[in-house]
Parts: sequence; C-alpha cells; structure tokens
Amino acid sequence: MPDIHIHRDHSLGLAKARKVAWDWAEQAESKFDMECTVLEGKTSDTVEFTRSGVSGTLIVAADHFDLHAKLGFLLGAFAKTIEGEIQKNLDELLGAAAAAGAAKAAKPAAKKAAAKKK
Repeated sequence: MPDIHIHRDHSLGLAKARKVAWDWAEQAESKFDMECTVLEGKTSDTVEFTRSGVSGTLIVAADHFDLHAKLGFLLGAFAKTIEGEIQKNLDELLGAAAAAGAAKAAKPAAKKAAAKKK
C-alpha cells in the first residue's frame, strides 16, 4: 500500500494550528467524504481520518503539521495526485492563517504609529 507523508513547519502556535486543522478536517469531510475525529492533547492534537481505501492521521503541534496516510490498492495508483492535492490544500490553509495573523499584528503597530503622530 502506498503511503503519503507530508510535513509542514509553521509559526502559528497551537491555538491557531488547531483552527487550521479543524478547517482541513471539515474540507476533507465535505470534499472527500472522509470521516474525521479530533483527539485533543495538551501539546498537540491528532486528527484521524478514514474512508474506503484511505486512513491516516494529521498531527497538529504548535510549530508543525505531520500528515501520514495509507492508501488502499485502488487509490494507490493516484498517490501522487492525492498527495499533491493534500499539499495544496494544507498550504492554502496555512497561508491564509499566517496572513490573518500578520494582518492582526499590523493593526496595533499602525495604531501606535498614528498615536505618535498626534
């Protein structure tokens, strides 16, 4: 059976990473008919996902994501395509979360700069 391993570092912290993981799980459920279960921990969470021909986990930590998936025989022929789609989806979610965090950080700095001008 083909395996998929994806690792992504990030600087979101655990709370924001959890939000990204929940968004990823919701998309996996709606787009790919996955069944997802989230197991929350103190320092990391695990999203378990499964459907016919696929099973795996997404480890969510304060500074990285680790996805491991096992594909059954029929889906194994599409392993590269599936891996590419998962990477694209996860990268988009991480990029959006990082951009939202940067925008929030810029607002207080802009307020301080405006206050100094007065």
